[in-house]
Order: sequence, then structure tokens, then C-alpha cells
Amino acid sequence: MDQLTNIFKVLSDQTRLRAVVLLYKEELCVCELEGVLELSQPKISKSLSKLRDLNLVEDERKEKFVFYTLKKDNQILNRIIQGILENLEEYPQIQEDIDRLGEKEKYLNKCNPLSIL
Repeated sequence: MDQLTNIFKVLSDQTRLRAVVLLYKEELCVCELEGVLELSQPKISKSLSKLRDLNLVEDERKEKFVFYTLKKDNQILNRIIQGILENLEEYPQIQEDIDRLGEKEKYLNKCNPLSIL
């Protein structure tokens, strides 16, 4: 029962809900999430930390970036996200986030100090 309660607690926060849906779709780093969600890095990092603490995301270092993916082994969470994705017309903010995923590379480039040179 605790696991179920924790899932609903996690999803009750708008930032975490939006991040979970995006991470369900694909692997992203903090910089990409920051740009796509149009939120601050500390807010994104705090949300990812909570998701990691509940063992809902995995992280992997690639060069200087840490990329996050949603663990797909939680069937309840998967069904909830699938339901959201099947009814995107009811969730315009999530639809906007998904639309901005196509621009994720530009957000990653903003975090790369070498791209400024």
C-alpha cells in the first residue's frame, strides 16, 4: 500500500508529474528538462531527487551530463501515464511539454559551456 500511496504523492506535484510523463517518453538530462518544462534547474533537480529516492527513475552519467530515465517496471505508474498520453487533449500543459521535446537539443547546448565559444 505504501508504494501506491507514494506514487500518488509523487504525481500530486505538477513538476514531478510533467517530468515523469516526459521521462516515460525518453531519456533526458536536467538541462533538457529545464528547457522543456520552462522551470528552474533547482526545481527540476529537487523533483528528480524525489523520484530517484522512490526508485522511479534511473540516472546515467554520459560525459558531463547526467541523463534520467523512468523505470518501466512499475505497472501502476505505467498505466497512469499511458492514460494521460491517450487523453492529451485534456492536459494541454503536458501536450505543450511533449511538443517542446523536439527542441531538446537546443536546451542541452545551452548547458554546454563549449557551445558558447
